[in-house]
Amino acid sequence: MGVPRIPYTLPFPPPKIRPSNAITLSAATAAIADFLQSRNTVLLTGAGISVESGLADYRGEKGTYRLNQKYRPIFFDEFVGNHESRKRYWARSFIGWPLMAKVQPNRTHEAVSQLWGLGLVSHVITQNVDSLHHICHPTLPTTELHGTLRDLICLTCRTPYPRTKFQQTLACLNPKWADFLKTISEAGASDNNNSLEKNIKRNPDGDVDLPGAPYTKFRYPPCPKCLEERPRGSILVDADGAHVPNRGGPTQAILKPGVIFFGESISSAAKEKAEAAVKSADGILVLGSSLATYSAWRLVRTAHQRGIGIGIVNLGGVRGEDVFFADGAQGTRVRIEFPVSDVLGGVVQELSGGFGDWDMVAKAAGSASSLGRYP
Repeated sequence: MGVPRIPYTLPFPPPKIRPSNAITLSAATAAIADFLQSRNTVLLTGAGISVESGLADYRGEKGTYRLNQKYRPIFFDEFVGNHESRKRYWARSFIGWPLMAKVQPNRTHEAVSQLWGLGLVSHVITQNVDSLHHICHPTLPTTELHGTLRDLICLTCRTPYPRTKFQQTLACLNPKWADFLKTISEAGASDNNNSLEKNIKRNPDGDVDLPGAPYTKFRYPPCPKCLEERPRGSILVDADGAHVPNRGGPTQAILKPGVIFFGESISSAAKEKAEAAVKSADGILVLGSSLATYSAWRLVRTAHQRGIGIGIVNLGGVRGEDVFFADGAQGTRVRIEFPVSDVLGGVVQELSGGFGDWDMVAKAAGSASSLGRYP
């Protein structure tokens, strides 16, 4: 069996703007406002909308795949089948989680809330795993197509487990790593500043690159429910309760982040909800996504085949837009290339009569530049 391929790491061809006069922000804003006013719209959001919150994206100008062409995320089969791969993943996630946990919604998320309040948005489908939609507008129907980092799932009993509690357990099992994390946090290196960018490369899924780190020393726990309920000795742990692989057969009680890894299928529930939302809508508006993943692209393809409106606001080219925006395509087509937050901010101001609430979400900012040593 071949090694799974990461799709479309190179940029797509530049877009053809529609309408052709939408080359100024005011014209682009007017085009999206008109698009939203005339239909029941589903939003499809990608990593590009979370950049303003301090998170990395994948394929943008400063995206992970553009700046680090050697970057390779963990694949599902690697995580499930290899104890050392799980050590590496959880070590990188342990250092990256505190930043992910404190990230706050930005102007785009706030605008989505207000558009929903205006009755212009019926559903959000997001590829993002940062939970910022849920934080900002928890009652707006939202489908997390690729899962979320805020929870874990046991691969044996399927019981969910909160990521915050898991982080505490990781700290107890790895005191030297916990000291290292405390050092870099106090130095400001866990915030979005030059120190972080130079010393620790943060990835869109919440983990970080730690060149030369001793991952093999990292420890992680099994599912506590399985450990309590399954026959004694069926789940191996060390003296401190850290997971030990079963050399004689498959390892049980593996806790996996609640996100969809490469090589893993999205959940049937998420797939069905997303498809139902698109099939009941009059239009779909793509925000901050290049549609490189099939799970997102096929939703826009469905909209195209139905002949409903398609709008895209994204910096850079998008997969399949030569087909979606081909001459003769049925339904309204709008293609904008401006920052999503600027466009949606203007749309809210226009459609709410200028009374949009645009207080920026406060962000922490670090200033120190030194990092601690790897544990």
